[in-house]
Amino acid sequence: MICVDISKCTGCKRCETACAFFHTKQVSNHLSRIKVLNLYENGIDSPVVCQQCNERYCINECPNEALSIGSLVEILVDMDVCSLCANCEDACPIGAIQLFNDEVLVCNLCSGDTECIMACTEEALSFETQEENSSLSEYKLTSVKLTPSQKRFEYVRKQGIELRKTWRENRA
Repeated sequence: MICVDISKCTGCKRCETACAFFHTKQVSNHLSRIKVLNLYENGIDSPVVCQQCNERYCINECPNEALSIGSLVEILVDMDVCSLCANCEDACPIGAIQLFNDEVLVCNLCSGDTECIMACTEEALSFETQEENSSLSEYKLTSVKLTPSQKRFEYVRKQGIELRKTWRENRA
């Protein structure tokens, strides 16, 4: 899974650019599977990317079984089976999966050669295999009826609050 150290992120969006270009040969943040948020009011920048959560909300809500788990524990999308119903987009509590231009955009770990990590000069991104995936259940309760961009905002905002607490504790 791609791990994010928000204390190192500068909000440069190199990861977004690298992702979009790798997958589409175009430069557009809309085509990226990783989304960087700049929360200027909090002084926090952070990418949001699929966390391969324990709950697998997106897979569980897909009526056509168009989503599956790959060998790297990444989410794979079979666009031949996908009906673009947006259930997966609605189900993801952090907005890491999104429909755009009749395609489901979710991190597929670039088949193990993660372009976003290679593009990050600040080392804010890393790849780690984990024995146990993270849980996003705490975000699920508060993300109902939010758009993907609102979900990403809330996810980063909550992480930023925790980071700022750590910064304050370390100053004391």
